Amino acid sequence: MATATASAETRHCTFLIVGYGNELHGDDAIGSHVVTAIATWGVPNLRSLAVRQLTPELSGTLAKAEYVIFVDACRMNCPEGIRFRPINACGSEPGGCSIPALGHTCDPCSILALTQSAYGRRPQAWWLEVPAEDFGVGKGLSAIADLGIARALEKIQFLLRHYSRPKLPNQLVCL
Repeated sequence: MATATASAETRHCTFLIVGYGNELHGDDAIGSHVVTAIATWGVPNLRSLAVRQLTPELSGTLAKAEYVIFVDACRMNCPEGIRFRPINACGSEPGGCSIPALGHTCDPCSILALTQSAYGRRPQAWWLEVPAEDFGVGKGLSAIADLGIARALEKIQFLLRHYSRPKLPNQLVCL
């Protein structure tokens, strides 16, 4: 008998938001804060996932999504408040990043390449980087991180409206 969690894992998820970073290091917790907020929205076909780091094991979850947004903290000065860009699997196009050796951690391009290799498909993907300035152990979020999180959530809402299709009666919902 499968548990509710196991059955939810096998369902198709249209959108997957992956927030990553270490919650114990101040602004590095941005990804976790973003996905925690998204989890309260109750949007069908949307799954949010907080992880400390991107690992190869995540590729099976990515293969079930049509779209994925990776959310991470980044040291940068960005006038728009966030940096948002489409990404491809490493080595999937001329001029793209080269395929690095996969160890225990990956970057978004590498995990997309692994997903393509292992499952024969990969989702359309974006990398959303939120400005951060304080990665001190035990620190809370900085003011710049708070502002960036609000802008990140707005961008994700825009993408959901733009890419979501109406739910059909027999369409499975990602829990």
